[in-house]
Amino acid sequence: MKFKELYGNATSPILSVELFPPKTEKGRHHLDQEMKRLMEYPVGFVSVTYGAGGSTQNNTLELVKTIRSTYDVTTVPHLTCVGASQQDIRDYVKQALADGAENLVALRGDPPRGEASFKPAPDGFSYAYQLVEFLKTNYGDALSLAVAGYPEGHIETRDLDLSIQHLKQKVDAGADLVITQLFYDNQDFFRFRDKAVKAGINVPIVPGILPITKYSQIDRITKLCGARIPGELTKTLVAFPDGSYDQQMAGIAAAIDQAGELLENDVPGIHIFTLNNSYATAHMVTALCHFFE
Repeated sequence: MKFKELYGNATSPILSVELFPPKTEKGRHHLDQEMKRLMEYPVGFVSVTYGAGGSTQNNTLELVKTIRSTYDVTTVPHLTCVGASQQDIRDYVKQALADGAENLVALRGDPPRGEASFKPAPDGFSYAYQLVEFLKTNYGDALSLAVAGYPEGHIETRDLDLSIQHLKQKVDAGADLVITQLFYDNQDFFRFRDKAVKAGINVPIVPGILPITKYSQIDRITKLCGARIPGELTKTLVAFPDGSYDQQMAGIAAAIDQAGELLENDVPGIHIFTLNNSYATAHMVTALCHFFE
């Protein structure tokens, strides 16, 4: 089901989750177990990312195909501009369509590790809106597209108003859905949403949530992407040993509170970055299941 139909016909918020292709046999077995657990819940769609520079693109498409055929759930590959020429993009999309894809998450992507700034591939694109334009020009309504939004501003564009302008470019180019980067203060999301609506962005804006189950890990991720963990939440989490059961439970409780407040304030759904671990997701959805009925 395409994003436009999924959200356009929804009578309750949509639950969606993000996974990544495992690199080892052990990781594949673990993900198989995690998927069985996740599919016990009303998941509207599963998105699958890939490694830096497109290093796991083939694995991404294979995982998307496997999940779709095994669980009969809408499954969506990511596509970034990193290292991708226009022909690379055509080849990737051709395979995705042949495998049954109806949606893509279209992103610029982050610079490869060790590079200070983003550099497009020869004949590639520098910005996500260019990728969206290319996809809509070449594939029209065959694909429904999601793009990223940044409630605290993009790490390269700390000006929130400018980030909103960039988002509008992506939506005007043909995006049907916005999925935000992780954030931990809902006021940042509400401010972002208000500004986006005022700017004329009229597609669903879905908050992306990453439960904190190991503080050091998420602290590293937020510093890389320009998000912040509020002081009170940090204080609560660091009171426990890093990655301990008590820290996990505190982080999951905070994610439940965060998602609950968002769902009470008319978001069209929540998108959970699972890091291939259903543990926190299962706790969250169990606590919030009444919103998804």
